[in-house]
Amino acid sequence: MTATTHPIRKQTEQAVLVAGDKPAIQFIKRQKVESITGLSCTEIYRRIAADNFPKQVVLGPKCVVWVEAEIYGWMNDRIAESRAVA
Repeated sequence: MTATTHPIRKQTEQAVLVAGDKPAIQFIKRQKVESITGLSCTEIYRRIAADNFPKQVVLGPKCVVWVEAEIYGWMNDRIAESRAVA
């Protein structure tokens, strides 16, 4: 039996890979944000409320995601801040 790629999944992968002039945007769920940053769910929302973390994007009434590039940008800013305070 041969493996086939689901048409929607293939289309989504192409959308990420073929970005043309603009950078590809990748949405990630909260669990991935926690994994990348090492922050807990509570801490993520605490920092969002304090305007110290990228805000989530609402995709539906029970679905929020973050823009991956914004999370990495926030992390790079934290690294730069920590290196400047020497």
